[in-house]
Amino acid sequence: MTTALSTAQKTHTVTMWTLVSLIIGSTVGSGIFALPQNIGSVAGPGAMLTGWLIAGVGMLSIAFVFQILAQRKPHLDSGVYSYVRAGLGDFIGFTSGLGYWLGSVMAQVGYATLFFGALGYYFPVFKNQWVLAVAVSVLTWLIFAALTRGVKQAAVMNLVVTVAKILPILSFIVLVAFLGFSWDKFTLDFWGESTGSSFSKQLQGIMLYTVWVFIGIEGASVYSKQARKRTDVGRATIIGFLSVLAMLVAVSTLSFGVLTQEELAALPDNSMGAVLEAVVGPWGGVFISIGVCLSVLGAYVSWQMLCAEPIVLMARGGLLPAVLGRVNRAGAPFAAQLVSTVVIQFFVIVFFASETSYNAMVQLATIMYLLPYIFSALYLVILCLRPEDDPTKGEVRPGTSENRRHLFVGVVAFIYSLWLIYAADPVFVLFGALAVLPGLVPYVWTKRARGERLFNTFEWFVVALVVVGAVIALVGLLNGTLVLG
Repeated sequence: MTTALSTAQKTHTVTMWTLVSLIIGSTVGSGIFALPQNIGSVAGPGAMLTGWLIAGVGMLSIAFVFQILAQRKPHLDSGVYSYVRAGLGDFIGFTSGLGYWLGSVMAQVGYATLFFGALGYYFPVFKNQWVLAVAVSVLTWLIFAALTRGVKQAAVMNLVVTVAKILPILSFIVLVAFLGFSWDKFTLDFWGESTGSSFSKQLQGIMLYTVWVFIGIEGASVYSKQARKRTDVGRATIIGFLSVLAMLVAVSTLSFGVLTQEELAALPDNSMGAVLEAVVGPWGGVFISIGVCLSVLGAYVSWQMLCAEPIVLMARGGLLPAVLGRVNRAGAPFAAQLVSTVVIQFFVIVFFASETSYNAMVQLATIMYLLPYIFSALYLVILCLRPEDDPTKGEVRPGTSENRRHLFVGVVAFIYSLWLIYAADPVFVLFGALAVLPGLVPYVWTKRARGERLFNTFEWFVVALVVVGAVIALVGLLNGTLVLG
């Protein structure tokens, strides 16, 4: 999202098709390259198609939640957490921002794992778990050193990265569709009976993967400020979203027409390359792997830049120590970048020591991202049900057709987000609580230093839930009953 946004102008001159390209660029990341294996590990073709239908409706509603909030509350421009804070208070806003930050941090380890995993196919040394951990750590600290000197990604690099990830995907779709897809193989076990799971269980298993590949769609709300016409934002969101959805569905569907569900489940993380290799030979795997490496490396740099943003914004908003919001002489948020990099390093050690799979990293990171999605949707619902502060400024009033449409979008997004939490493996929800718990320390310290109230009654209830979940996760981790997988 940061990379794509950097190419947009700061005035109202961005056209609809530029918005479409920005949305696609910020959404399509590493997840699509691992999608065949991710989907094949939990579901058959029937559940896969049904899952994409549900995800299409749900994630589009979430994208529109952020777009609507950007229109209704343009002064709330401190990231996705600012909407939650405005509607639900400091602590829930902080938890939302912390979740988004933790999701970005965990995603970094997943990105690097996929990057070196693709290299490991040609350089076997990277198949060693500890060599991989050292390589990820070195890459992380090298990028930190560059970012703290104010280094930004140039537009040329952004263009190269965008082409590098879109061209292999489109090539995969065309080559597999015309050279490798078999309708008989696709329908052989359509309802996934060989998985040993019921249809509902397969559907439940696919959900977090569908969210993971859409992370970044909330960036469309940022682009509304640069749009030439406000109406272009809605059209661009639909076109961009449907374009991404079409690529995701095509990659998933075509893969089931080349390999069986069991074969897909056994593929490495760079499973798109393995599927194309099965169709056209070794050069197909090499072609996709090059695209993976360039795409993931670009995403790694841009998201490590993004990691610092929630920390900086919350520090400047008085929810974290002010030192975390300061920038150095090069204009880089050194303290926030350092904290983010240290925490990335911590998760590298935890994930690799426990031999956590790429799939598990993805699911845990996705749980973290769901926090701002759930609470932002809830804020929109609340906004639609109560009178605006100043209707004379053109704010949307309850009872109008526009407000009813906004309410419908908010309700759909909120229900969908809650269902995703329900569909998630409870283990990841518990580990998510454990990851959030340490963040309470700087929050409480900052509140006390400012002489402000720590929590209201509802927030104490939320704190209690987080603590209980974290304790269960920690006890399970220590006695071996819970593992990251």
